[in-house]
This record gives sequence, structure tokens and C-alpha cells, in this order.
Amino acid sequence: MTIFIVTGTDTGIGKTVFAAGLAGALGACYWKPIQAGVDPEGDKETVAALSGLPAERILPEAYRLATPASPHLAARIDGVDIRLDRLALPRVDGPLVVEGAGGLMVPISETMLMIDLFAHWGQPVILCARTALGTINHSLLSIEALRARDVPIAGIAFIGDEHAENERIIPALGKVAALGRLPMLAEMTPDALAHAFAGHINLP
Repeated sequence: MTIFIVTGTDTGIGKTVFAAGLAGALGACYWKPIQAGVDPEGDKETVAALSGLPAERILPEAYRLATPASPHLAARIDGVDIRLDRLALPRVDGPLVVEGAGGLMVPISETMLMIDLFAHWGQPVILCARTALGTINHSLLSIEALRARDVPIAGIAFIGDEHAENERIIPALGKVAALGRLPMLAEMTPDALAHAFAGHINLP
């Protein structure tokens, strides 16, 4: 079973849109194990709307928390105990795209970070990064953190307006594969995303 974990250097950088494009391109199942904040909707609903996948390939979350906060805090406020045994990767027919919550160092409990969960799974990670100012530092720190925990890195994908030097230097210094850049979309539709993904992203 082919599995890709989609994470980001920060929250709000567009990794859900990237995950939707990736899942659609692969004809994969999509799973967001921990969703914190569902007003007006969660990431699963965004992926369902943008990926073009049938409903049965959008898997339910292991934890769907109402509070929009770091998962450990959202779970505490919602009165939920996040347990590792409920976060086993689902077995599916075909590829699986898994989307993390926030960045790598986001706590999901009092004792576990998101990156620790990735290390537990041991599956390749695609790191999504902004193209804008500050991305070199954030990206290289994220790459170092993944390597320190022996998490395999499938590559880095940029999201945003073109910045040729940032897109060149980060993969070179980080010694990771450059998967391309997903541009900002004028219209957010399944067809527009699929077209942009096919034209700009090199699948690992």
C-alpha cells in the first residue's frame, strides 16, 4: 500500500488543498486522523469538495474535535483523551494520503507531538512550504527535525507565488527532492486544482 503523509512548515499554508490535489491525482483514500475545529467545516469536507474523489474514499477522522486549537488543547477542552492505539493507519485498497494537523511540532497530547506520530508510522512525508519570506528557515528546520527522528522525506512541495531562489536553495541545502510548486488558484474547483496539480507538481 502506497502511503504519503502530508505535513507543513506551519499552519494555514495550503497543505489541505495540496492533499486534495495529491489524493485526486493518485485516486487515493484521504484520512485526517485528528481534526481540531469544524466551524464551518473540517479539512475532510474541503478535500471531498476539491479532490474529485468518491465519498467512500474520504475516510472519517479518528478524532473530530470541535475546538479550533492545537489538538492537545482542543482535546482537553472537548473532554477527549487522544490515544495512540486509535491512530493506527487504516488499511485501504490503493494509495492513502494522510494529512497532519498544523506543523511538525504541534502537540497532540501531553506527551506526543505530531512528528512523533509520523515517526511511529514510519511512512514517507511530503513537506509543504510557503514560497514567501521566512520559508528557508522554517523549511530547513522542519527537514532537520524529520531527519532527527528518521522520518523518510518524499520531497518538498512549495505553495504560493513563484520565488525561484527559495525554491532552488531549500531542496539543495536540505538535500530533499523538489516536487514543484502549486500556484495560488484564481478559482477553487476540482478541475482547476487537478489542472494546476498536473501541470506543476511532480509526484514522488
